[in-house]
Amino acid sequence: MRNILPWIITALFLFLAIYFYWQKNEAESRLSIADNEVAEIDRELEQERIEADSLESMMLPPDTMQMDTPPSAAFVDELGSLSESDMQRLKRKGLRNPETDLMNDLNRKQRTLIPAEGSMGGSMGGTMAIRDSRILNDRYALAYYEDGHNGGYIVLKYEVNNGNITWKVVDNSKL
Repeated sequence: MRNILPWIITALFLFLAIYFYWQKNEAESRLSIADNEVAEIDRELEQERIEADSLESMMLPPDTMQMDTPPSAAFVDELGSLSESDMQRLKRKGLRNPETDLMNDLNRKQRTLIPAEGSMGGSMGGTMAIRDSRILNDRYALAYYEDGHNGGYIVLKYEVNNGNITWKVVDNSKL
């Protein structure tokens, strides 16, 4: 019986060595298969990217890829800049900083000037407010208003007397 115990332990170690060697080979085989699948997917994606790039170059000529700002858009940026003569006239009428004073007064009085109510009479939580405005010259302003659901543009005429500003809606265009 003493001679059989070392043989059982040796057989057990031999069995475990064979088992772990087989598990290692199985894991390496699975890893190799997974690596091959990932490489194949990478090749397919690269091919699709190349095809998409070639289609894009066929559809859009290279010179249209970079767009220049149209002159009309540059004109919009120039709106709202009072000329020096407009500034002087408004200062003589009592405004210290004409453009700032006009914008602040317009924002204070906007609720009475906007010719529309918020969405569904305010039930959707919308409150009409002027979101953007431009002082065009020493008599007129343009404003965009909305409540998040509806909006429009208004053209306003203003008068300045002794620093007091009065506004009148000249035109309204709902969107």
